[in-house]
Parts: sequence; structure tokens; C-alpha cells
Amino acid sequence: MVSRPAWSQQFAPENVRAAPDVLPPEAITREWAWQGGTGWGVRVGVIDSGIDNEHPAVAGHVTRWAAFRQLPDGTIEENFEPHADVFGHGTACADIIRRLAPEVELISVRVLGPMLSGKGTVFAHGLRWAIEQGAHVINLSLGTTKKDYFGVFHELADMAYFKNTVLVTAANNMPVESYPSLYSSVISVACHEGQDPYQFFYNPEPPVEFGAPGINVSVAWLGGQNATVTGNSFSAPHIAGLAAKILSKHPGLTPFQIKTILRATAVNARPA
Repeated sequence: MVSRPAWSQQFAPENVRAAPDVLPPEAITREWAWQGGTGWGVRVGVIDSGIDNEHPAVAGHVTRWAAFRQLPDGTIEENFEPHADVFGHGTACADIIRRLAPEVELISVRVLGPMLSGKGTVFAHGLRWAIEQGAHVINLSLGTTKKDYFGVFHELADMAYFKNTVLVTAANNMPVESYPSLYSSVISVACHEGQDPYQFFYNPEPPVEFGAPGINVSVAWLGGQNATVTGNSFSAPHIAGLAAKILSKHPGLTPFQIKTILRATAVNARPA
């Protein structure tokens, strides 16, 4: 018997399985993609500055908490007790996600401090934890420009992809390389001036693939207040919310299929 090369055993005639055709045979429409979807049954991780679970816009939808920080000796301290938002950024992202998918379960993963800064090792630790917890979608309105972390985050992006976790990442606000937003396995997002959360665009010339509202957007902030904000950070949760909405209607879709649906339903990709 001829020895099969590695990774080819699943394609032997006796092992090939049917691939379920979960996408419609006709054109993918917005109605098919998410009409009636509410986010129910979908866990969305928000890796950020924390989430204010008492804010009316969040309405107690945080079901799990994790906070990570690096101690002076280099070890990562973990805390799984409920926590506050130390800046407002994470609460803003959670608010945007819930506007599109109001019944999602939110997982607050705090890796940023009061100055909205943090360490790459802490960010990577928090991302790995969220993936291992089985989050269906993870919003990453943060990133790192340090090339030392390229490999670490590439590994985590692949880990998420193969575990069917959709990573939605905001591009950096500056014209610099930022990770993990520039990896092909994630859904990368930058902002446009519109206000309609369903007005999003596909970019046929990646690496940044989608555009969503993120300029002068009114969002939830600290102390039960609102703020008007601008940045790619606030475009990513629009797409994360849509991904949660789609998954609540079509559970089990892969990141590849979610990206395909978003590509097909973008404003500039739909038939006139």
C-alpha cells in the first residue's frame, strides 16, 4: 500500500464527507442573510477597555468577564470577576454591536488601561482566552504596530479561523501596518461618513475589506452618557454586529461563509 502524504487522509474515497450547502442556490440577499436575526444564541467577545454593564445601551447583556494585566515580573494576572469600563471605548463598541444584534451575549475582555493603552502580550493573552471560551464573534477595535507580535497574532488569527470564531478587526487610524487587522483570515474594517448601520461597503482592493459607519457616530460612554466619536474603532463593531445577526439566523456558518455573505450584501456589490 502506498503511504498517503500528510493531510490527505480525509480525502481518501472512504473518508470524503458531504459538505452541507448552507448558502442559498440563488443570489444571497439581505433578507435571507439576516432578516429576523436578533443575535440570540451568539456570544460576542469585546476585547477592549471593559464594558459598563449598567449602561442602558448594554442593558446587562454582559454574561462573562475577564481582565488581564501584566505584573512587574512579566506574568499575566487574570481576574474573572465583573469589572467596569476604565475608558468608555469598550462600552461604545458593545453599544454598536447591540444596535444590530440586541440579544447577543457579550463577553467583556479587558486588556486596555485608563489611557486606552496596553501591552501586546496582554492583548494576545486576552484574545487567546476569548477564542478558547468559544466566542462566535470577537470584536477587535485595537491592534499593534510592533512587528515582534506579527507571528503571535497570525497564529491566533488562524486558531480562531479553524475554530469557527469570526474575528472582526478595526484598521489603524494611521496609514501604518497593524496586526491583526491586515491578515487575510480576519474581517478588516475602516470607516465611512454614513450613519445607517446597514450601509457598508466591500473594498475589492484589500487588505482592508469593508467600510462601515465610524465618523461622528453617537455611542454609549461612561457614566450612562453618550459621546460623538470618530475612528475605525467604531466601524468594526458595526460589522461584528452584522456577523452576530447573521449567525443567530444561520448557526454554524464558518468565517469564510460569513465573509462571503458580507461581500454579497455590501451596498456596492448588490444588484441595482
